[in-house]
Amino acid sequence: MSHIFPRHAKSAPPVATGGAGCYLHDAAGKAYLDASGGAAVSCLGHGDRTVIDAVKAQLDSLAFAHTGFFTSEPAERLADLLIAHAPGDLDRVYLVSGGSEATEAAIKLARQYFVETGQPQRGRLVARRQSYHGNTIGALSAGGNAWRRQQFGPLLLDVRHIDPCYEYRLRAEGESVEDYALRAADALEAELERLGPETVMAFMAEPVVGATAGAVPAVPGYFRRIREICDRHGILMILDEVMCGMGRTGSLFACEQDGVAPDILCIAKGLGAGYQPIGAMLCTGRIYDAIAEGSGFFQHGHTYVGHPTAAAAGHAVVSAILERGLVARSAAQGAALREALDAVFGQHPHVGDIRGRGLFLGLELVADRATKAPFDPARRLAARIKAAAFEAGLICYPMSGTIDGRLGDHVLLAPPFIISDDQIGELTDKLGRAIDTALAA
Repeated sequence: MSHIFPRHAKSAPPVATGGAGCYLHDAAGKAYLDASGGAAVSCLGHGDRTVIDAVKAQLDSLAFAHTGFFTSEPAERLADLLIAHAPGDLDRVYLVSGGSEATEAAIKLARQYFVETGQPQRGRLVARRQSYHGNTIGALSAGGNAWRRQQFGPLLLDVRHIDPCYEYRLRAEGESVEDYALRAADALEAELERLGPETVMAFMAEPVVGATAGAVPAVPGYFRRIREICDRHGILMILDEVMCGMGRTGSLFACEQDGVAPDILCIAKGLGAGYQPIGAMLCTGRIYDAIAEGSGFFQHGHTYVGHPTAAAAGHAVVSAILERGLVARSAAQGAALREALDAVFGQHPHVGDIRGRGLFLGLELVADRATKAPFDPARRLAARIKAAAFEAGLICYPMSGTIDGRLGDHVLLAPPFIISDDQIGELTDKLGRAIDTALAA
C-alpha cells in the first residue's frame, strides 16, 4: 500500500522510472511520448546531460544557503542572464520554487510598492476570467477559472475579473481583429471606472492562456492597449509567463510578440525544465528602488527562495535554450506541429479551433463546428481523451471547462523543443486515435 497522497485517490498511475529525449518510461518498460512536457515543463526533454552535470557540480560545491544570510554565485549568474535578455525595464529577479510562488510574490510586491510610495489606497487587483495563476490562496484568487475556485470561495481574496481576449468565442461576427482587440482591452477601462482607478494596484494576465483555456493567444494590439490603460491610470501590469515563457511560444519571453513589457513578470516551468523546482518574479528597477529607498525590506519570502542548486539548474537550462538556438527551434517546430495538426484535424467535425504560438498549441473540441456548441460536461470528454492517449503511449494535457469553468473541452500540447518531425507524426497519429476513441465512448 502506498503512503503517497496522490492527486486523485481513485487512480493508480504507473511508476515513472526513466526518461530520454521526448520520452518517459514506466516500470513495465512502456514508453510515452511527452507531448505536453508534463505541464509545459520539460522544454529540453528528459535526461539532458549538461543540466544534470550542472546540478551535480553545484551539489558538490554548495547545496543550500538561506537567503536571510547569503546570496550565492549560481543565483547571481541566473539573475544576470535573465535580465540580459528580459524585455523593457525589468531589472531585478526574485527566485522562488515554482509558478504559484512567483505569482503570489508578484501580487504582494505590487501591494507593497504602493504602500512604500504613499498610495496605500491601492489594493485591488483585476485579472481575467478563465485565467490560471496558481494554487496558493492569492494566486488562486487571481485566477479566473470557476471550477478551480469554487470550493475555496470563502477563503479567496476579492479580485475582479474581466473577460479574456478569446477570439474564437468572443469576437463578434463581422468585427475586425483590430476592433475586437480594442473592445476586449477596454473591458479593463470599464472595470477601473466601476472600481475607481485610484484603488487599483495591478492588472494580471497570461500573454497566452495555458491550462484553463488551451493556448489562447491575445489578438494583435490587445496588450498594447492594456499597457496604455495601465500607464494612464498608474496601474502595474503583471504578466504571468509561468507556462508560456522561456521560449515556449517561439520567443524567450512571450510578451515580446505582443510588443509590450510588463512592470512585473512571472516565469517558472521551462525555467527549470523539470530538473529542479524553480520559478522567478522579475520587476523593474523603479519598483525595486521604491522598496530599496523606503523600508528596504520586501516583506515576503520562503525558505527555499534563491536555492543555489535550483539556480544552477535554471542557469544551465536558460543557457542551453539560448546557446542551442532552441527559441528558434520552438518557433520552427511549432509551425511544423501546427501544420500537422491542421492536416489531421483541420476538417475534423469536432475540432472547432486550433490555436497557439510556437510549441504551445491547443485544440478546442466542439459538438457542432457551425454553432461552436460544446459537449455535455457529463461526457467527461477531456478525461476520456487523456486516458485514451495515455493508453496509446502519449502524454497530452486535456482539460474541461474551457469556456467558463464548466463547459467546453480542449487539449493542450507543449512538447519539448527538441521534438523531431517523425515524433510530430507520432503525436498527431496517437492524438487522432485518442480523440476518436473518446468520442466513440
